[in-house]
Amino acid sequence: MADRPVAEMTQLKQSLLMAELAMVSYNDPDEAGRAADSIGFPDLAFFERDGSQAYRFRNQYDCVIACRGTEANEWNDIRADVRASSVLAETVGRVHRGFKREVDDLWPMLETALMCNRQPLWFCGHSLGGAMATICAGRCLLSHIDSNPQRLFSFGSPRVGNPRYTQYTRLDHLRYVNNNDIVTRVPPTWFGYRHCGSEIYLDRRGQIRKSGFAGKTRDRWIGFWRGLMKGKIDSFADHSIHQYINALGQALDQESQAASRKEKSWKKIKSGPPRPKHDTKKSLGPDASVR
Repeated sequence: MADRPVAEMTQLKQSLLMAELAMVSYNDPDEAGRAADSIGFPDLAFFERDGSQAYRFRNQYDCVIACRGTEANEWNDIRADVRASSVLAETVGRVHRGFKREVDDLWPMLETALMCNRQPLWFCGHSLGGAMATICAGRCLLSHIDSNPQRLFSFGSPRVGNPRYTQYTRLDHLRYVNNNDIVTRVPPTWFGYRHCGSEIYLDRRGQIRKSGFAGKTRDRWIGFWRGLMKGKIDSFADHSIHQYINALGQALDQESQAASRKEKSWKKIKSGPPRPKHDTKKSLGPDASVR
């Protein structure tokens, strides 16, 4: 529940909340409204043009822009994903043509909606929505809009632009990658594309893991073969937003348990060693009589 400002939450709580809002953005406005209200964002605005969609979620503390990800049965989304040629960005460098077109459809409406925003502003998205949120947050940062993005959260996002674009458009960006998620590997680097932000890698067990190229490669191979043994293609299964939410929920549970253990340990230290029991006979003195 978003019962306090997002900035006051831990990074994991922020990430889980944004993953849930990214998942909510796949729903139609009625369902999205009920789901967003249940997690603390009762104010909703829906933006749509030519198949490109995004939501603005608000409560008394914050404003969140969530871009909708890829729908397998939507030709507009498939066309955006496969169009790997790049075009000049609106600022510096080059970006993916299909992703830019999706944002171009929505940006006039989003820009108008954000002109009067006075709340802390956050961006999030999954899959194609992650790429769109990246471009939207970059435009917002470099535009005349008064409120700048506090942080961008992307889950299973493809690469968005070339090195010049990613280096120029610097954002506080947490980019989650789940094990073998194939979408995070496209468009290929030999086309000139690079990832933005700080990568947070979720291993085959769904745990946040810091490791280098060799460690991740080994973990991905193990995840791939174990997926085959279960009759699934790990590269596609790992792309599900539900996988990201489950992993973040698990990590948050572990964080809460660790905080609880730390608090108990601290209370024990503050209370000091147990005091010896009071010996009434000694305290009465030599001349006292005991009845």
